[in-house]
Amino acid sequence: MEKAYHTQMEAARMGIVTPELEIVAKKENRTTAELLPLVASGKVVIPANPRHKGLSPSGVGSMLKTKINVNLGVSRDCKDYDVEMKKVLSAVEMGAEAIMDLSSHGNTQPFRRKLCSECPAMIGTVPVYDSVIHYQRDLATLTAQDFIDVVRLHAEDGVDFVTLHCGITRKTIEQIRNHKRKMNIVSRGGSLVFAWMSMTGNENPFYEYYDEILEICREHDVTISLGDACRPGCLADATDVCQIEELVRLGELTKRAWAKDVQVMVEGPGHVPLDQIAANMKVQQTICQGAPFYVLGPLVTDIAPGYDHITAAIGGAVAAASGAAFLCYVTPAEHLALPNVEDVKQGIIASRIAAHAADIAKGIPGARDWDDRMADARRALDWDAQWAEAIDPETAKAIRADRAPEDDHSDTCSMCGKFCAVRSMNKALAGEYIDIL
Repeated sequence: MEKAYHTQMEAARMGIVTPELEIVAKKENRTTAELLPLVASGKVVIPANPRHKGLSPSGVGSMLKTKINVNLGVSRDCKDYDVEMKKVLSAVEMGAEAIMDLSSHGNTQPFRRKLCSECPAMIGTVPVYDSVIHYQRDLATLTAQDFIDVVRLHAEDGVDFVTLHCGITRKTIEQIRNHKRKMNIVSRGGSLVFAWMSMTGNENPFYEYYDEILEICREHDVTISLGDACRPGCLADATDVCQIEELVRLGELTKRAWAKDVQVMVEGPGHVPLDQIAANMKVQQTICQGAPFYVLGPLVTDIAPGYDHITAAIGGAVAAASGAAFLCYVTPAEHLALPNVEDVKQGIIASRIAAHAADIAKGIPGARDWDDRMADARRALDWDAQWAEAIDPETAKAIRADRAPEDDHSDTCSMCGKFCAVRSMNKALAGEYIDIL
């Protein structure tokens, strides 16, 4: 029997509680009655292509738990799909809700289909990357229809969301030339679209044929992630004319998608000074009418190659506390290399800490409970309970084991030993003798 709806948004507008919405409500400690109007209005998206078997659906919205995305995929210099699959499994195990396959080499379809058949996390792609690879032709020889056909191919393969750089137009070419940016365009997809327009003289196909793309996304319930081609790639370019003008266009494209019952996320910066992050979030919420905001970082300084998971976590916590719904992780390898398995772990942990800190600040139901359980475990000097609550228990255990305390104060750690404030207070309040030496 054919479903009465095509997309999660259409179902919500019809008052239908889908199985996916029911799962998301349970995950978020919300009622379906609370979620239904949020999905209907576009403030929450549930990326869930029916062809993605085994998906554990997640909701993305500023009033829900902050979600984490992990980028991976092969390149010409790192071609091992088995390694990428290890990263996927590791990412899911560590709590990432989404995987973006950004592969840019070889036959990408088998890996994409494997993800859509085996991975429980949401799967996203950037079809413009795959276009050159799929057709094995130079960028300038591709037609607008070629790009659109790859969007359809990804939708048919089962991806839940696609990043499309629809907001960059012929007008942007003049803006980039006239408003001298330090870093020009640093979005890989944005630069490809810019290069194609420059070489062919044509309008951006993702903008010009947006209505045709909406039909594809509606048919397969693929969420559009409106890519920010003009996101700032350094602090000097943050919140400039190019970035804001593109955001205004993304707001218009959001409304057009909603008119066709297509779910939308909007992508954001980038490199942004700490004092500008909250304002960026508020501007996006206003222009895009509350559509979920998906940010890369933001990175709050440009000087930390090798540590950009930290610069991104600082910005991500502020962004999510100020209204961003979805954080794209950044690894220590950002700006340097394709991340390895350890880089992926470091990036995810940093992003999850940022997301959780923001959820506490936003008052997400149950977020602080986790911290309260850890505080109880620490007060009791119960190490097993602390491992149970730790975001990365294996690392915590390894550090303690490497610098283990002496046997006569094994309930404390090697930092304070018998000078431990928690131990002293526990004994004092229990009326016990406090031995130090």
